[in-house]
Parts: sequence; structure tokens; C-alpha cells
Amino acid sequence: MMDLVAGRTFADERRPIRHVDWMLLCVTVALSAVGLLLLYSATNQTLRQDGLDPFARVIKQAVTMGMGLVVLVVLAAVDYRFFKVYAGFIYLGSLLALVLVRIPGIGATDATGTAQRWFAVGGIQITPSEFSKIALIIMLAAVLSGLRGEPTVSDLVKLLGLAAAPLVLVFIQPDIGTSIGIAAIVVGMLIVAGTRVKHLLLLSAVGVVLIALVFQSGAIKDYQYARLTAFLDPAGASADVRYNLDQSLIAVGSGGLTGKGYLQGSQTNLDYVPEQHTDFIFTVAGEEFGFVGATLLLGLYALLLWRSIRVAWLAKDPFGTYVAAGIASMFAIQMFVNVGMVIGIMPITGIPLPFLSYGGTSVIVCFAAVGLLESIHMRRFL
Repeated sequence: MMDLVAGRTFADERRPIRHVDWMLLCVTVALSAVGLLLLYSATNQTLRQDGLDPFARVIKQAVTMGMGLVVLVVLAAVDYRFFKVYAGFIYLGSLLALVLVRIPGIGATDATGTAQRWFAVGGIQITPSEFSKIALIIMLAAVLSGLRGEPTVSDLVKLLGLAAAPLVLVFIQPDIGTSIGIAAIVVGMLIVAGTRVKHLLLLSAVGVVLIALVFQSGAIKDYQYARLTAFLDPAGASADVRYNLDQSLIAVGSGGLTGKGYLQGSQTNLDYVPEQHTDFIFTVAGEEFGFVGATLLLGLYALLLWRSIRVAWLAKDPFGTYVAAGIASMFAIQMFVNVGMVIGIMPITGIPLPFLSYGGTSVIVCFAAVGLLESIHMRRFL
């Protein structure tokens, strides 16, 4: 009888549902809720002036988050090892989407006609470059998990070849922010895989040379170059190039220690900060909640990174470890670059802040990433 009870207890302990990372879920929900509050503050006045519902963007973002939550639950319910089997198909599908979005008549261009990076489907913009990050993480994790020991030079060539295809396709859209994100994902996963320091240094040197060649080739437009380098020499940049950075710094700096109060930010209410609901959403937190509020928000992101790294550490197999490490790298680079460009220590690249920036595809991908983390964590005893 005792053996039967012990057997049932052991079986219950192995059930995935018993090992949900509730802290990870709570952090995800908390960041999403904060994102909706900041989004309303950043957009309500402009929408009112245009005679529109001040909650229009908040409602749309909330619906997107609801969809993302469904994706999270579905991915958490699926054994993450399923994606290893079909990693090649997922990767090739993402490349096909990146190619199709560049075809006139299929991919949609922005208002300036300088970028073609999404599909317009029923009034909804679907950005394949966001999904390509998850697809690349799965593909690299599948390859790395099949290696014996640290990656050799030939392994690195293969891995970098796999990463180069989506990186180039994303870069020519042009989408420099996502390109940086993809590069950071690759580096993070290679570090976790135990790549030798001398190989990492060699890759860094090659990367610097390639970046220099790209700048010399004219692939980077003049306006992009000016935006990327403005943070290095703000005084030497033209007023129109410096405008985003100046307004961002004014907004964050005016918040002081405790902020001006929710919905009381003058920079936010007067719509001085361009793209405040997307790339510069962090300025709302800085202005209205001050240093204390911004620090608490960064604390939530620190918890998100900690739980992601913890999932990687506890994963039962290398594939799970590499997937979780790739996701942690993805979250880390987006947070660092976005907040960095807001406070003037990183170039303005147009990279969204996870769970906070307005945008459907980015939000759904963030929820999908958490779903994969939960799937790995829930099955660490199987």
C-alpha cells in the first residue's frame, strides 16, 4: 500500500502542470499591466485631439496581449522537444517569410517608403523579423544540442551561416534594431555553449570589420548613420537628428526622484517625444514615476532575466538550456538597447521594449518566448 501511495506521489510530482514557474508568469502579467498604463498616458491626449477614443490603442494592445496569452498557454502545454524535431522547417519558414515581405505587392512599406518589413493583413501588421528571432533560437539550439563538447571552428562556421541568412534579410529591410537583437542572440548562445574565448574574440574582430565595410558600402543611409552616431557626439549632430534624444532626455530628467505623477507629464501630454508609445515608452515611466518608478520597472526586467536564466540552468537537456539562453539573450539586448537609447548611452535603433512598447507582433513574440520558457521549466523532471 505504501509503495502504491509513493508511486502515485512520484507520478504527480512529474506532472508538468505542477511545475509552472508562477513568478515568471506574475512578472509577465505585471509588465503587461504597466505597459497598458504607460501606453494610455502616452497616447490618450493625441487621440482626444484627433477626435478618437482615448482608449483605442490601449484596447488594441490589450486584445493583442490576450492573443499572446493564448499563445503562451498553448506553447507551455506542448513539449518543447517537439520544436527540436521540426526546427529545420520552422527556420526555413521564417526565411521564406523574410523573403516574401520584400516582394512588392506582398510586403507593405511604411509611410516614408523607406522600409518594407511587414505584411498588412486585415488592418493588422505582421512583422516576420520578430518571429525570425524565435525561429533562429530554436534552430541554433537544435544544432548546438547535437554537438559533443565545445563548438569547433567548423561548427562555428555552420552556426554563423545559419544566423547570417536571417540577419542579412532583416538588415536590408532595413531593420537595424532587430539585426542587433539577432547578433546578440547568437553571441549569447555561443557563450553558453562553451565557445573558446579566442574564437569569440576572433568573431568580434570579424564583426567589427564587417560593420565598417557596411558603413563604407553605403548600405546605411545618411539619416540612419546620423541617428546611430548622434549619441557619441550630441553637440555635433544636427538639430533634427538630435531632436529625439533631446526630448527623451528632457522627459526622463524632468521626472526627478519620484516623478510628476501619472498622467501629469508635460513632455508626454504635449507629445514632444516622437514615437513615445513604441520605441520611447520608457520615457513615460521616467517622467511620471521618476527614478524610483523607473528603477522598480527595471527591477521587474531583472526578475524576468533571472527566471529565464534559471530555466536555462534547470533544463533537463541541452536543447532546453540553449532555447532558454537564447530567449534570455533576446530579452536582455532589447531591454539594454531600448533603455540605453532613451537615456543617451546607446544609438537610436528602433528596438521595442518587451511587453511595454506598442506593437502586435513584438508583444506576441514576447509571450511566445515566455511560453517556451514555461514548457522547458514544467518538464524538467520528465
